[in-house]
Amino acid sequence: MNTGEPGSPGGAGARDEAGGRAPRPNTRAKGRELDHVAIALRSFDGVLPLLERLGGVAATPPERVESQGVEVCFVGSVELIRPLAGDNGVARFIDRRGPGLHHIAYRVADVGALMKELGAEGYRFTSEAPMTGAGGHRIAFMHPKSTGGVLVELVEAH
Repeated sequence: MNTGEPGSPGGAGARDEAGGRAPRPNTRAKGRELDHVAIALRSFDGVLPLLERLGGVAATPPERVESQGVEVCFVGSVELIRPLAGDNGVARFIDRRGPGLHHIAYRVADVGALMKELGAEGYRFTSEAPMTGAGGHRIAFMHPKSTGGVLVELVEAH
């Protein structure tokens, strides 16, 4: 039983018989895949070399997303976002909370249709309709006030 206590099966600090870290159980359910996690920061320089080394992949070239007021690059499934100006949502996020995890994104088949479904269930969005995000993907952000404080992005698969 996983009590969540360090050393309990599957809990924080769980160890295998040889004393090494125990493998994580496969908890993936069939459904939508995590597309990426995004980290908001003022500059890519401080963390980019480390993420490239740890991930074993080179970062994508930085891409300006004018409609969002940000520049982004990806290192595997980690998106780095930096504000282009000091007066947009990402800049305000960094001012309030400092650099760090900004949002999680799920890959979906049809952003518009899912927005309608989730809206009917009472979830709110930061826009009335899908927007164009990095790489030309259709995206929508779920308002954190309706998701327990977590900014969730829906990314339409190409």
